[in-house]
Amino acid sequence: MDNPGFLDYRMPVCSDLPMLDTIILEIPDPKHPQGVRGVGEVPLVPGLAAVANAVNNALGLRMCDLPMSPPAVLAALDAGVKQAAE
Repeated sequence: MDNPGFLDYRMPVCSDLPMLDTIILEIPDPKHPQGVRGVGEVPLVPGLAAVANAVNNALGLRMCDLPMSPPAVLAALDAGVKQAAE
């Protein structure tokens, strides 16, 4: 999205997201007595993994905590630099 500035900033909406193809596999949950899983939970997970992989590809840094906000990325980068210096 191109925004000329914060004055004309347009909030992202669902149509701004890329299309995600999900494949639903009906595999029972071994940790639940009836083997059930949440229906709406599974298709949401790949989007966050894609963001984590994009951060890893761009920075060479694996982030495992959410949110991956700019301050969190900067803190992880600083921690990675400190680890490399030691």
